[in-house]
Amino acid sequence: MFRISVIVPTYNRCRYLKRALRSVYAQSYAPYEVIVIDDGSGDDTAAMVQKQFPEVKYFFQSNKGVSAARNLGIKQATGDWIALLDSDDEWLPSKLQLQAESLKDQNDKKVCHTEEIWIRHGRRVNPMHKHRKSGGWIFRQCLPLCVMSPSSIVLHRSIFDKVGMFDESLPACEDYDLWLRITAHYPVLFIEQPQIVKYGGHDDQLSRKYWGMDRFRIKALEKIIAIGMLSDDDRREAVNMLRKKSEIYRQGALKRDKRQEALRYQRLIERYSA
Repeated sequence: MFRISVIVPTYNRCRYLKRALRSVYAQSYAPYEVIVIDDGSGDDTAAMVQKQFPEVKYFFQSNKGVSAARNLGIKQATGDWIALLDSDDEWLPSKLQLQAESLKDQNDKKVCHTEEIWIRHGRRVNPMHKHRKSGGWIFRQCLPLCVMSPSSIVLHRSIFDKVGMFDESLPACEDYDLWLRITAHYPVLFIEQPQIVKYGGHDDQLSRKYWGMDRFRIKALEKIIAIGMLSDDDRREAVNMLRKKSEIYRQGALKRDKRQEALRYQRLIERYSA
């Protein structure tokens, strides 16, 4: 039996959270427990959860960001497997069942993700080729950008002992950072049928909040290179990607007359070109 703990971080998304939790309780494979981490909401989240989903394990913390919320959920979880769900997304009813069955059939795998459906401003859109998903040893596919959605992930909790948890110092791209560490050590199981619906276009998305998202990816690349956990080939690819992203970001900083920032990334490029 797969004991799957579902962790849903949320912040002022009461309406979306209700949709997300309904999709969890509509699963054909029942989760072991459902944990909501309220990251300092000032809306009706607490009352809604208590009234409509009394079986949920609800925790409130002061606003510390999605990484801290997920990490608290992981620490509170008692299941052997962790499933993440962002509060503005939803699952299709067969998601957990397909993942549990697939992980049981391929018991050498400890992490599984699925294809997804994208909805933007209420309309379905097709992901671009760069977002194409796959399975196996996908570290190098993860270098350009995040190619696994947190809402699609089921992973064994032992993975966190090996690679650590979400980096709470990153205000965005925290999933990119963790997937790099995971895929450097573990092959990934991929389910080709879409099992989640990702909704975009609303104002509180992190991608809308921060300019120059690649600066957070660059920090993640610096970190994984410095840790010394990569094979020689993977390290070479990571360094190449760091230089590429740093040059793009440097040029963007110059266009915005951020000369000190551009100089900092120039020095970073030079350091990894030596």
